[in-house]
Amino acid sequence: MADEEKRVESADILNVTAAQKVREFPPRQGEGEGGDGVPEEQLIKYIQVIGNYLKEKGYENMQLTPLLMGKIFLRDHLFRLAAIICLTMLVAGCLPKAIPPPSTQAKIAVVLGAGAAKGFAHIGVLKVLEAQKVPIHMIVGTSAGSFVGSLYAYGYNAYQLQGLAMSLEKDDVADFTLPDNGFLKGEKLQQYVNKAVRGASIEKFRIPFHAVATNIQTGEEMVFGQGNAGMAVRASCSVPGVFQPPRFGSAVYVDGGVVAPVAVEAAKKFGADVVIAVDISGGVSPTAPQNTIDTILKAIDIMYNRIAASHLSKADVVIRPNVGYISGADLSRRHEAILEGEKAALAAMPAIQQVLAKLRQEGRLP
Repeated sequence: MADEEKRVESADILNVTAAQKVREFPPRQGEGEGGDGVPEEQLIKYIQVIGNYLKEKGYENMQLTPLLMGKIFLRDHLFRLAAIICLTMLVAGCLPKAIPPPSTQAKIAVVLGAGAAKGFAHIGVLKVLEAQKVPIHMIVGTSAGSFVGSLYAYGYNAYQLQGLAMSLEKDDVADFTLPDNGFLKGEKLQQYVNKAVRGASIEKFRIPFHAVATNIQTGEEMVFGQGNAGMAVRASCSVPGVFQPPRFGSAVYVDGGVVAPVAVEAAKKFGADVVIAVDISGGVSPTAPQNTIDTILKAIDIMYNRIAASHLSKADVVIRPNVGYISGADLSRRHEAILEGEKAALAAMPAIQQVLAKLRQEGRLP
């Protein structure tokens, strides 16, 4: 009992001594008492905690300085401290990593519709969108739209596309053959596209690109977003009765316009927040068809026009070039088609700018 009282008394004396030692520390200039900017009462409290610990361990030497007291306390607790740090690091490493919030950046898709030779209007539309600096994060094309869209997505600007269009000859893309499920093989079209994109696969294009075709065996929409660009465009452009349906693997494909002349839903499926659709199916040329291919293409135009309506209702902005008077087989009026595309795009710019302004106001566009 006497020993215990002595220890308590020693600890009390030790704490008092510690407090006296603290008061001997000269404060730094501009700081409070106790040195190092620590308040005197707080520092005394810390040292008293150490003193109580030393009391429990039986240290009764009254000659202990605060520095020596701290060293003894640190030595006895170093292993425990190291163990706590290691355990904390281990637990932290096992915790699930914080998942960054998804980007709120809006994706704008331009959807280019089907329409054979009327598709040159797409170039005029792209010229205006480019001049007005409308951001394009995705291009989806059906039939003629896939042809123009693939080249633009690869990296040609709209004026370069116009140059290609004006120099294009029918023999560059048309390989006539004896009618056998079609008048054109489609191989030249495939080769033209692959040469134009220098053999690049779709996933390496500057802008994400999707070509829409139809699986003739199942009647389902097929969207090509990677792989051989020429094959994808050939499948998308294979108008039934005009092109021989290409077989890739076990599937046989025809023109994507059979199921989606303006593939708005495909764009949304692949992440588009805003869809600017270009519809070239409106109107029918009043001229009578001159041959079998003209007759097929005119019938296809009428079909496109009826099917497109249900897709266009889901687009944010619809651009409708006035190309109904141009025959789907008439390459000679390509310049007129381009001009009609420019006129229609300029007319739609107020609606497009309104959509862009709203996105910027929401912080979804730079």
